[in-house]
Amino acid sequence: MAFTLYTLMQAALLCVNAVAVLHEERFLRNVGWGADQGIGGFGEEPGVKSQMMNLIRSVRIVMRVPLIIVNSITMVLLLLFG
Repeated sequence: MAFTLYTLMQAALLCVNAVAVLHEERFLRNVGWGADQGIGGFGEEPGVKSQMMNLIRSVRIVMRVPLIIVNSITMVLLLLFG
């Protein structure tokens, strides 16, 4: 199997899918990444942990519909062209 742009895009899609399915109450809270565990004080710079949690929440909220569309297109292309 050759390393092509299509396989690179599939790998990126799989990574975004993996971030989108992380459940905050079931998984992230158990490993210490819950919503209430990254709260800083006023005027403090947000840490890496809180920035990652914001990224995960943003991916789940913003990428919901585009992920459905892109996953559907990817499945159709895989069915048609193998």
